[in-house]
Amino acid sequence: MPFSSMSDPADLARAYAALEAVWNEVRDTIPEADIEKERTRIAYLVTASVPMALDEDELTQSVLLQYRQSASA
Repeated sequence: MPFSSMSDPADLARAYAALEAVWNEVRDTIPEADIEKERTRIAYLVTASVPMALDEDELTQSVLLQYRQSASA
């Protein structure tokens, strides 16, 4: 899991919360065959965005934006 590189408990908590928030927002749009792959992709987006986000809400919105932009590209 991409979160294994994080050592700060606060960052880890924000990452897990953001992952769940983003996943809850997009899961109904994901084909059954792609669920594992897309959840992992979201986890990597979260991991990359943690250092730049001020809080969980900003992290969630940033990852949602990145995910949706990459899906439409």
